[in-house]
Amino acid sequence: MANASGSNGGGSSGEVGGGEDSSLADGSATAHVPKVKLLDTVVDTFLQKLVSAGSYERFARCYKRFYKLQPEMTRLIYDQFITQLQTSIREEISTIKEEGNLEAVLNSLDKIVEEAEDRKEPAWRPSGIPEDDVRSTLMPYFLQQQSSLKRLVQEQEKENVKLAEMVLEGRKQVLELQQQIQARKQTWQALSKKKRELATVLEDPE
Repeated sequence: MANASGSNGGGSSGEVGGGEDSSLADGSATAHVPKVKLLDTVVDTFLQKLVSAGSYERFARCYKRFYKLQPEMTRLIYDQFITQLQTSIREEISTIKEEGNLEAVLNSLDKIVEEAEDRKEPAWRPSGIPEDDVRSTLMPYFLQQQSSLKRLVQEQEKENVKLAEMVLEGRKQVLELQQQIQARKQTWQALSKKKRELATVLEDPE
């Protein structure tokens, strides 16, 4: 019991130390580590600490009688339990990542961070005066809306001018058509009058 627990206890402490060192090393470079990889590192660190917390020494201590009778079987059961536990946790994390589309979200965050780092102008900071902060935030929006409305008004005015020209052209065509109708009417009336006069002359030659 002492030998088994001692050897495993040393291994556990080594895992814990390595996990903490690696997590610290990763923590020093998180600024350039993709969020997806950082999540995987966090999961790995969690599993390492979980295994350390549930070390073989504690497992054997919980099943002390069975360990004394079957130490090899106890070790085999412990290894299978840890393996299945890690697999189950990884599968659950993968399911959460897929259902929540975490990879796409984290990649988007990485892109936003990169764009923010590449941005040359200083980031916005509140001045401490709410009125000025609101004005500085909303004024560009209002100016943009004003510009858009002015452009729409100009376009509408141009459209109105075109419509007015079309109306005038239509009135001109109607007037010309009325004049043509009146001229034809007068011509027809004149022909009718001459026809009647001619008919009267033919009927009364004297």
